[in-house]
Amino acid sequence: MMQDVWTQLGPTIAAIMFSWTMYQNYFPHELRGHIRRYTDKLVSYFYPYMHIIFHEYESEGWFERSKAYVAIERYLSKNSCTQAKRLKANTVKDGQSLVLTMDDHEEITDEYKGEKVWWISSQQAANRQTIALWKEDDKRYFKLKFHRKHRELITNSYLKYVLDEGKAISVRERQRKLYTNNKGEAGGGYRYRGWRMWSGVVFEHPSTFDTLAMDPNKKQEIMDDLQTFSKSKDYYAKIGKAWKRGYLLYGPPGTGKSSMIAAMANFMQYDVYDLELTSVKDNTELRKLLIDTTSKSIIVIEDIDCSLDLTGQREKNKKKDEEDNKEKNENDAIKEKLKRGEAKEKQSEVTLSGLLNFIDGLWSAIGGERLIVFTTNYVEKLDPALIRRGRMDKHIVLSYCCFESFKVLAHNYLDVVESYVHFPEIRRLLGEANMTPADIAENLMPKSSKENADTCLERLIKALETAKEEAKLKAEKEEEEKAKAEKEKEEKEEKKKEVAATEEAKNADGVNEKDKSESNGAKENGDVSKG
Repeated sequence: MMQDVWTQLGPTIAAIMFSWTMYQNYFPHELRGHIRRYTDKLVSYFYPYMHIIFHEYESEGWFERSKAYVAIERYLSKNSCTQAKRLKANTVKDGQSLVLTMDDHEEITDEYKGEKVWWISSQQAANRQTIALWKEDDKRYFKLKFHRKHRELITNSYLKYVLDEGKAISVRERQRKLYTNNKGEAGGGYRYRGWRMWSGVVFEHPSTFDTLAMDPNKKQEIMDDLQTFSKSKDYYAKIGKAWKRGYLLYGPPGTGKSSMIAAMANFMQYDVYDLELTSVKDNTELRKLLIDTTSKSIIVIEDIDCSLDLTGQREKNKKKDEEDNKEKNENDAIKEKLKRGEAKEKQSEVTLSGLLNFIDGLWSAIGGERLIVFTTNYVEKLDPALIRRGRMDKHIVLSYCCFESFKVLAHNYLDVVESYVHFPEIRRLLGEANMTPADIAENLMPKSSKENADTCLERLIKALETAKEEAKLKAEKEEEEKAKAEKEKEEKEEKKKEVAATEEAKNADGVNEKDKSESNGAKENGDVSKG
């Protein structure tokens, strides 16, 4: 019987193959398209499933991988290891870990709210006669198959769940990076032949809020503020504000402003974009840099008072320069003008207005979930418009080390606790002398294997006593200089009074001489008339 079946099946298969060959070779392309379209319609009446295709590459955007495809790939990776028979290992773009996903032509099953769907990984072979310059010839895609009666559930709920979960997995597993902006080339061609606006390295700064030398209450306040911001996407949309927040960190050098930024980045799991304003050509490039940053990031401008002339003193400096130029001769004025022209070519043309638009203008709303952090040692030099609430929402003062901050440093560097014998003396000295956390840390750090906690704390006590004496001498010197300046001022006032009195006396003597001469002249005229 089996022999009869194969005998009858052979000619049937041969006939089908012959018909298919004739169809491929002799049917016009337009006719085949019509046949395919009507055939698909006929099959759709009986086939109960629907398909959604997600291609790996977008049709636009310099052939970058589709964000939807990447998110689906990360979502499916948790199911691939248990279901797929063949796996494919991909390196994460911004990290060193591997992502295991199902290989081409593999299928896995997923379940959502009790309904079953199927994901198929496939690829479409491209025309080998064409040369792909930017991506691979084979076009990979994911196909989602589901029953058509579940269409609304899949399109309205399931796909959003998959994309959100895939993005969340990417954020949790990504290798965070520290970026700096590249100097613009001629024509602003940042992306020409792979040129990027930002270049980055892996962010591995160890600073955390636990290691930060700061008052615990103030530290907890900042952490609560950051957590509230990260969960306030809907609230920001409700009040009509871009999902961003500005922080101004200011205080003397060495008080931990950079460490604070690193602690914020580690606490929030954000990337850091260190923006060097002097490398930005103009306001247009500044906007392009903002567009090229990602969500869940901190944009940092350190020492904002030193980056550019953004302190509100431009007009004042300009007027002063004009007055100085008037006092110079013609040759000096020409030389000064040439120097100014050369400097202007080299300096950035970013303006205060451009920076303000960067912080809270229309372009600042792109992306969302960003922190913008400014640091400065001299907050009084900054233009008030730059640091007002709404731009720099939270102002954080990082000052000299207090006893609470010292305890954190002592625990970090020496593993000692509050009951240590030297602590009362250090508490007293910290109330009488100003020392930055950086100087405290330097004294606490052992300089050799022979040094212990006692040695380091004694060194710190001596340094605090020295700082106290130096501050006292400085205050006495300033008081002496102030008294000397007041005395000189008083002496000048006395001299002015003496000169004024002398001038007044001379003027009075001159008036008396004039009156006397006039009187004598009148007397002589009278004698003449009598004669």
